[in-house]
Amino acid sequence: MRKNPIVHFEISADDPEALSKFYTSLFDWTIEAMPEMDYHVVSTVETDDRGMPTQAGGINGGISKRSAADTYSWLNYVNVDSLDRALDRAQTLGAKVKTGKSPVPGMGWFAVLTDPQGNVFGMWQTDPNAK
Repeated sequence: MRKNPIVHFEISADDPEALSKFYTSLFDWTIEAMPEMDYHVVSTVETDDRGMPTQAGGINGGISKRSAADTYSWLNYVNVDSLDRALDRAQTLGAKVKTGKSPVPGMGWFAVLTDPQGNVFGMWQTDPNAK
């Protein structure tokens, strides 16, 4: 098995509620609003009790309100063993950090970067102790 698969995607939206309805109608995805986070969780495959995909190769994601700083439409997150080490390595290789290490409480940590040619990508580290 290869390391560092894509594990999550995000879609930026001017109107997350309307875009949620679009993708639900188009692909029959299950999308649940999380008003406390101003976020919509997108399930494209079945999940376990922790919200992790149970289907091999399955990826779930979210829809968030587009901010003026967003330079992406869809953003993919790559799983890493250590976000701190991966951030250091990425910067050494020429990446720029857009959003530093940030928690998703009870789930893990994420960061958003641009590669040396300006492409935006995210990295994710699972950690149920994230606060």
